[in-house]
Amino acid sequence: ELKVDKRELPKTGNLIVGMATMPIKIIMMTHQRGGMVLIMTEASFDDFLKLDIRCGTIVAATPFPEARKPAYKLEIDFGAPLGTRKSSAQITTHYQLDELIGKKVMAVVNFPPRQIGPFMSEVLTLGVPDAAGEVVLVIPDQPVPDGGKLF
Repeated sequence: ELKVDKRELPKTGNLIVGMATMPIKIIMMTHQRGGMVLIMTEASFDDFLKLDIRCGTIVAATPFPEARKPAYKLEIDFGAPLGTRKSSAQITTHYQLDELIGKKVMAVVNFPPRQIGPFMSEVLTLGVPDAAGEVVLVIPDQPVPDGGKLF
């Protein structure tokens, strides 16, 4: 969910989400917990197919003190042919550095790299907010190989 101030949002335009800029058209605004919730327009199946979402294993995790919000720098192994890619993730509330090594995660691997402070993030690690808005990683619930594509 994305909370926005209705007075500051045009009916159409671009929304920056993670590492991507997406064109939007507002189709409905609702009140929830004192804020406005944006519900984006429908996406086609072809839009979904443009995303390359893969499973990978975190092989390194380090603090990212230069980030504006608390975050970690991750190195994620997606297997051949993708190899290891870097990602910045704001997951410090629910995860400690030592417990991240070996954890499977899902990430968008075909967004262009994005500079985050002094760090170049190459993939967008996926998560969903808990009730307090803190990120919980999206992970497979069964063993899957690195590089496995979401479909």
